[in-house]
Amino acid sequence: MSLDHPVNDLSHVVAADRAHVWHHLSQHKQYETVDPRVFVEGKGMRLWDTNGREYLDGVSGGVWTVNVGYGRTSIADAVRDQLVKLNYYAGAAGTVPGALFAQRLIEKMPGMTRVYYSNSGSEANEKVYKMVRQIAARHHGGKKWKILYRDRDYHGTTIGTLATSGQDQRAMQYGPYPDGFVRVPHCLEYRAQWDVENYGERAADAIEEVILREGPDTVGAIVLEPVTAGGGVITPPEGYWQRVQEICRKYNVLLHIDEVVCGLGRTGTWFGYQHYGIQPDFVTMAKGVASGYAAISCTVTSERVFEMFKDDASDPMGYFRDISTFGGCTAGPVAALENMRIIEDEGLLDNTIAMGERVLANLRALQDKHAVIGNVRGKGLFCGAELVADRATKEPLDEKRVQAVVADCLAQGVIIGATNRSLPGLNNTLCLSPALIATESDIDRITDAIDGALTRVMA
Repeated sequence: MSLDHPVNDLSHVVAADRAHVWHHLSQHKQYETVDPRVFVEGKGMRLWDTNGREYLDGVSGGVWTVNVGYGRTSIADAVRDQLVKLNYYAGAAGTVPGALFAQRLIEKMPGMTRVYYSNSGSEANEKVYKMVRQIAARHHGGKKWKILYRDRDYHGTTIGTLATSGQDQRAMQYGPYPDGFVRVPHCLEYRAQWDVENYGERAADAIEEVILREGPDTVGAIVLEPVTAGGGVITPPEGYWQRVQEICRKYNVLLHIDEVVCGLGRTGTWFGYQHYGIQPDFVTMAKGVASGYAAISCTVTSERVFEMFKDDASDPMGYFRDISTFGGCTAGPVAALENMRIIEDEGLLDNTIAMGERVLANLRALQDKHAVIGNVRGKGLFCGAELVADRATKEPLDEKRVQAVVADCLAQGVIIGATNRSLPGLNNTLCLSPALIATESDIDRITDAIDGALTRVMA
């Protein structure tokens, strides 16, 4: 850990933070006795706090966002130049970066044609829910209004998206929720719900069972993450996605893929769903779209969906009557254009695949060494290690001990994540999502930190 990064006295900043900032996902009682951590600078995959302490960021900004790393002057310059020229106009009209990024994005998404801009992943998903409900009202006589979601998946922090939270602790104490959102089982084979050989197909068939129970004429869409993120980094079993696609087409259920975490290279392809040969009706994205350099999210649809909102121009209620104020900002799409260029020009998709394989290999080596690692899984630079108290029974490791591993890594100057207040009794998966620029030495340092932490915490 480096302690020699020069910083000025920033005690007044820490004091202001303690007095006035309400941090995300934080119990603030702790800040009565300890200082909140305040970051000052980032470069590549390194961060420095107000004490000059250096950290290697293994979670891309804490929530899987800074895909191309910190300190990208070319993105900052592009944003600055655009803001001087035109910073904003509401989305009822177009802007140059909005048009150009939509074009570049659609080039990466065969079968998709339209981009609706907003400013967060939660909002992008809300747009889909509203589209599905409006399609039900206008084209299905008010039927097909229900939206299915999957256990352990997460789709946002608004009341509407929390209604589709498959992570019970995220949704606790914020209800009651609106009707029409129905849960389907998760697909984590390590926590198997069926004793079958073709687990992926069986997990998908459970979706069909829910559709038949609810009534196919009532189900309009299903929202799924391509790889479950905060619910434990769950990669789908073989055969799962192909069967999901078949079921959706059989019952005319629109398929909504939530790529807020996986999108823009995280899994080694532009989008996670592209590993599985499926064709969605909606794709939503946010975090990595501009790597956190500007706020932007996108709701992308097929032309089939888009056409359902222009079939009757004489109907004053016949279009998508929605607005996102900050979806009109130009900073987001211009940052996204440069972000995409960096990923392409620096070969970051290939690097993600190579470094992701190294992460998994290192974690499997640790699994051989530490009995507490029950399962290792992941796709690209999006990996998890589930910790258990007993491998035979798969009893989850106590959440406090999991967090102790995270804290030990932090003390070593390495930031990792873990499932956090998401799944009662199952917040036991370490989460790794380093930037797509990660090197072999970065990966090895992250997994070496986990090795040391497990040795100490489990002693």
